Amino acid sequence: MSDHIDKLCIDTIRTLSMDAVQRANSGHPGTPMALAPVMYTLWQNQFRYDPQNPLWPGRDRFILSAGHASMLLYATLHLAGVRELANGKPTGKPAVSLDDIEKFRQLGSKCPGHPEYGITTGVEVTTGPLGQGVGMSVGHAIAAKWRAAHFNRPELPLFDYRIWVICSDGDLMEGISNEAASLAGHLHLSNLTWIYDQNHISIEGSTALAFDEDVATRFEGYGWNVLHVADANDTQAVDEALRVAAAAKSAPTLVIVRSHIGYGAPHKQDTKEAHGEALGEDEVRAAKRTYGWPEDKSFYVPDGVMERFAEGIGARGAKLFAEWQDIESRYRDDFSDLASELDNMRSRKLPESWDKDIPSFATDAKGMATRDSGGKVMNAVAGAVPWLMGGSADLAPSTKTNLKDAGDFEADSYSGRNLHFGVREHVMGAIVNGMTVSGIRGYGSTFLIFSDYMRPAIRISAIMEIPSLFIFTHDSIGLGEDGPTHQPIEQLAGLRAMPHLVVLRPCDANEVAECWRVVMRTNDRPCCLVLSRQKLPTLDRSRFASAEGASKGAYVLADADGGAPQAIIIATGSEVELAVAARDSLARSGIRVRIVSMPSWELFDDQPQSYRDEVLPPDISARVSVEAASTFGWERYVGQRGVRIGMTTFGASAPAADVYRHFGITAEAVIEAVRAQIGQSGSGR
Repeated sequence: MSDHIDKLCIDTIRTLSMDAVQRANSGHPGTPMALAPVMYTLWQNQFRYDPQNPLWPGRDRFILSAGHASMLLYATLHLAGVRELANGKPTGKPAVSLDDIEKFRQLGSKCPGHPEYGITTGVEVTTGPLGQGVGMSVGHAIAAKWRAAHFNRPELPLFDYRIWVICSDGDLMEGISNEAASLAGHLHLSNLTWIYDQNHISIEGSTALAFDEDVATRFEGYGWNVLHVADANDTQAVDEALRVAAAAKSAPTLVIVRSHIGYGAPHKQDTKEAHGEALGEDEVRAAKRTYGWPEDKSFYVPDGVMERFAEGIGARGAKLFAEWQDIESRYRDDFSDLASELDNMRSRKLPESWDKDIPSFATDAKGMATRDSGGKVMNAVAGAVPWLMGGSADLAPSTKTNLKDAGDFEADSYSGRNLHFGVREHVMGAIVNGMTVSGIRGYGSTFLIFSDYMRPAIRISAIMEIPSLFIFTHDSIGLGEDGPTHQPIEQLAGLRAMPHLVVLRPCDANEVAECWRVVMRTNDRPCCLVLSRQKLPTLDRSRFASAEGASKGAYVLADADGGAPQAIIIATGSEVELAVAARDSLARSGIRVRIVSMPSWELFDDQPQSYRDEVLPPDISARVSVEAASTFGWERYVGQRGVRIGMTTFGASAPAADVYRHFGITAEAVIEAVRAQIGQSGSGR
């Protein structure tokens, strides 16, 4: 691309990026300056995308894993003429206007400091924490392969799109990139290309301070194709590498591009200063001189630039979209049932009567572990929702999350719905996010203690407000002999502290069923389903309230006999059994106690104040919470005078019953706490 107008387009990306960062006096100008030729070549020549229809299902996906270089994407979205969508419908406005770019990193701007899903049309996923983008790209690639295997028919290839990623030295230093690349190579995800910006600069200085490995050999060992481009400014070499990547049939591709951060800035090129701070007015002018750019013009888009984009990606994208629409039209005529599945996936709508096969569980004093009932309910749901898909981090026999008769998603055999993530919890979370954004109802499972490894990905799902599902079993000290390293203590409190995340810890099999109904109906935030290893009694619902109350987060499981309650016991999960035993014992002594089962703080807090006051009357101050985990946070429900029974230290290795007794999480402890409060407060009202 030696044509003058192509250089002008590239330099417009560079100067818009420099100007935006300078105006904000905050940001990362150097990478957009370096990678503008790569971005332009990708979008103009290879990227299958229609700027006028930026959500058409057959489009390629672009992920800027190096999210600090957000202006590279914002400038390209503007110049390519991508149109804004709101609630999936066109507004007639640009996705990114020049005014938006001028307000880069300002409150309310569609150009925040890092790309944010749902804020800016054209941003496929939220990125910024390094490694999350490459992790989610594997989820996108898996979803694309599954969609093709499940939906495509001869002569009607609805899905053959690719996932393109720009990643950085920092992305490849993060451990999640190892997990992501290893699994992608194992699965032969040939529709995935990472473009690695090898500029050898990080915030502290040269990457040689901490990173000098042979990246090419590493990725070859993962089973990837590896290509090299010696100079990011050599657009012909870039284009040739991207063409080879686009033609890959048996493996993902890494394109290693050597670039110069801050390219064109005479004093800051190839320096750490170009990475994470504005260049300064003098250096911006000097860089513009290098490009042959008018030094006195800011946010300048020369005549012919947007027209050039329109001739390239605009015209090609419109043609591809029209061809896809023709295929889709014929597909709808021939395969109406599958087309309905696609519509439901896109709108996150459940099939009619999707929950009709969810079992109801009979009263059983011995009961079953909620991981076991969870597996039964999950399989009933999966039979009605063919796009429920996921797996575990090498723990499906323990988490009970295998979908029966659904097949395995394996290398070169992509129609199955059971994923084997291997012992890769962090990337499992990111992959689930990528799948979920792609319309799959994705889930990942492991032990609750290992949610710590997944926390960054869970947080990203909460920021994006997408319905990723995380299933955690072995939820308390009740797992016993595995001891402190495997017994979760602070994990529930940590997950509950996260905005836009729903945590559900059901007490028996029928609460599990209701929690699954909640999870599947939730479209605007992720959910964590927290289940037990040990058996829990299936409560007699003729004696206790219906488990349907779980949908409100908390409900009166059993009320006081013979008058108003003197005290309230609030419990979750396996500890509801202790609350029931304590209530029965106290009733024999004439003490009136209400039991509240509270599987979800978040759902309860969403209820009207009138309902919350009905369940937890403000005038009843004698309250006890019991949960075999950290007591942190329970004061919001029991008050400062209430008693919180739980864990204040790590666990111990012993049979579950011994561990519970050792740490004082017993019905006797609950009884004592109620009695103490009744004695202190008279009637407890």
